[in-house]
Amino acid sequence: MQKLLACFILVFTSVVGTSGAAQAALPLAVDGEQIPSLAPMLERSTPAVVNIATRSKAKSSSRQQVDPFEFFFGPNARRPRQEGRPTQSLGSGVVIDAENGYILTNNHVIDKADEIKVTLRDGRELDAKLIGGDPDSDVAVIQVEAKNLTAIPLSNSDSLRVGDFVVAIGNPFGLGQTVTSGIVSALGRSGLGIEGYEDFIQTDASINPGNSGGALVNLRGELVGINTAIIAPGGGNVGIGFAIPINMAKSLTDQLVKHGEVQRGILGVQIGDFTAELQPYFDTDVDYGALVQKVFDNTGAKKAGLQKDDIIIAVDGKKVKDGAQLRNSIGLLRSGTKVKVTYIRDGKKKIAKVVIQAPEQKKSRAETIHPQLAGAILKARDEEITEGVQGVEISQVERFSPAWNQGLRPGDIIYSVNRRGVNSIKQLGKIAKRSQSELLLNVIRGRGSFYLLLK
Repeated sequence: MQKLLACFILVFTSVVGTSGAAQAALPLAVDGEQIPSLAPMLERSTPAVVNIATRSKAKSSSRQQVDPFEFFFGPNARRPRQEGRPTQSLGSGVVIDAENGYILTNNHVIDKADEIKVTLRDGRELDAKLIGGDPDSDVAVIQVEAKNLTAIPLSNSDSLRVGDFVVAIGNPFGLGQTVTSGIVSALGRSGLGIEGYEDFIQTDASINPGNSGGALVNLRGELVGINTAIIAPGGGNVGIGFAIPINMAKSLTDQLVKHGEVQRGILGVQIGDFTAELQPYFDTDVDYGALVQKVFDNTGAKKAGLQKDDIIIAVDGKKVKDGAQLRNSIGLLRSGTKVKVTYIRDGKKKIAKVVIQAPEQKKSRAETIHPQLAGAILKARDEEITEGVQGVEISQVERFSPAWNQGLRPGDIIYSVNRRGVNSIKQLGKIAKRSQSELLLNVIRGRGSFYLLLK
């Protein structure tokens, strides 16, 4: 191998150092040994990665949605959106089912889009329709009708190890399909505040704007993750990128294809992290897990006998290192699923079989609260899933209804009304009835918030 490398360097130096019209190409082999290359694998994988362009044509009133932070602190933050003006976004996607035309991408790539265009590697441009999206995990599935699609094979992301080589494929900055390589630099990243459910693969393969929804593949050309986010304090790639593991994305994809949404269930407990500092008070050698702080009535956990101060250390045999990991594990399961929960109580290991249940959700048609909210469906937020964050969620918005035209969208959380915090539909209604003419809403959307004045 050293001889091969030396020969390669010698040939490369002679080629790049040659001046004049005559140029020599690098050889495919040296002394009969083939030079390593990712090209054969990429020839199989890149046709499955597509470019996604979206367009929003939402009509609205002349009102503006203004983020007070950017209003006071200048143009470096997000600018106030000009209502009625079409917006576009670019991202990537991965064909995972060639026969049915299913493409896996990030929810934020297609979120709020009225038109979705997909450009294939061979140049074909196709209209796509949304099958379903899940903002909490940032996974979405779209569909195109086309022949001769190429699907990418799926890997088992649970078998990934730190140090494995990976390749990111996508369309950064709208330049067209681009390939970057690196290694898996960490696994199981959570608590970043990027998504509601996080279990990221971290990689130093360059991921940039436009790569979102693209493929992270291993050296066999198998899909191991969906590129999603980067840490970019200076506005560019610094070698810390994140991808959603394909095992997680695939389980959500199955629900999106079947139901158009992810029907999450709950365990029925309020949880916190169990750490080594708590060991002396719980008579156990375990220094990890999710500590049960409360068990809710009429839930699977209550029926299975779980109690306050139990330490959950595994679900279906998979280790639970902290509360975030337990929340992620349960958040991927549909209601009605049976799981085996391993926990510690009074220093003894026990096992409970728990049925995951659908959270009780009270919904209300918003037009009964305020005329400018007509067309929206309000939903009380579940305490366990939202980790105690107050607010009233908008679960549905009819297109071009008063609520839609005012700028409200599904997934928005009304955090306050007329500068008064709200944590229930009833409370929101009481405040709204005192001011039928105007409402000042503080809305949380994704990782940001803004004020919206309804008139």
